[in-house]
Amino acid sequence: MSEPVTLESLPTVLESILFVADKPVEIGLLSRVTGHGADVIGLVVDEIAADWQGRGVRIQRSGTAVQMVTAPESTPYVQAFLGVDEEQRLTHAPLVALTIIAYRQPITRPAIEKILGKSCDYSVAALKARELITEVGRSNGPGRPYLYGTTFRFLEHFGLEKPEDLPPLPELDLAAAVAEIAEDGAEIEAIEVEDEPPEIQVAEDG
Repeated sequence: MSEPVTLESLPTVLESILFVADKPVEIGLLSRVTGHGADVIGLVVDEIAADWQGRGVRIQRSGTAVQMVTAPESTPYVQAFLGVDEEQRLTHAPLVALTIIAYRQPITRPAIEKILGKSCDYSVAALKARELITEVGRSNGPGRPYLYGTTFRFLEHFGLEKPEDLPPLPELDLAAAVAEIAEDGAEIEAIEVEDEPPEIQVAEDG
């Protein structure tokens, strides 16, 4: 086991680790590797994120994990360089389902369908295929349906550093967006926000 990283060298070491990591890194793992507490790691990660504002790479945080990503404003140029085909974009229905998931997560498919008033099988499948949402656990309700939440890919796609950076819901006019789907003839039920979130059981790693 190597010696604990000095506090002065900690930002450099964390940047190096995040640079070589090919997926989000848990704060706990960074703590074990560097020999510093999770609270210290969190503060230094926040400092790195602040220092990188306006640069070509950014720090994203979700829950207890962090990762290094390219700046969202550079996405079209990075995609062109990599030859990424962006011709197929999400249609309106998956985008509305994604909005519901982002603001009500964790949420089950039946709860999404109750808000939409129609099936969301296609939307959920499309969002999972784009890795914008993932299964984060199971509800304790009848049938124990999967609970869905957003991913790091979602943060990267929309240029967010963390889920808390989402703009206030009224600014997105979710009701109007859902109503637009109703033009296809689907009957839309009123959106009812529960006072308390459903009891959940988070999926265990592995």
